[in-house]
Amino acid sequence: MIKKLMLAVATLVASMGFAFAQVDVNKGDAAALDSVKGVGPAMSKAIIDARTKGGDFKDWSDFQKRVKGVADKRAAQLSKAGLQVNGQSKEGAPMAAASGAPKAAPAGAPMAAAPSDKVAKPAKSSAKPADMKAKPDAKHEAAKSAT
Repeated sequence: MIKKLMLAVATLVASMGFAFAQVDVNKGDAAALDSVKGVGPAMSKAIIDARTKGGDFKDWSDFQKRVKGVADKRAAQLSKAGLQVNGQSKEGAPMAAASGAPKAAPAGAPMAAAPSDKVAKPAKSSAKPADMKAKPDAKHEAAKSAT
């Protein structure tokens, strides 16, 4: 059980490293763009098509004009998820962690539940060993003989 839990934690940490990767729209291929939360296959294709037709994106406003469906709110979400234009995050959007290491949770924060396999617990037996039934308690015998 411990091994499964450790494997789940290691997988979670590894996947979080991918989630915080910085991807530049001018340099990333379809797979790299797809790795950014909020960018799917359709959007990555639209980004690559716009980049092929009009050249590299100059800044976030140029990116928003040329890629359909990316307004200010969506651009801020994509920037927060790690998408960059010419190495720059969108103004006003917090930058995602540059390293692959996830940020530590604040002290006292509840931990996310790790996926677990339901394992049947062994049934508790109410049967007592035979020698316990055969031999009466010594204190009990002493109390009986004293009366």
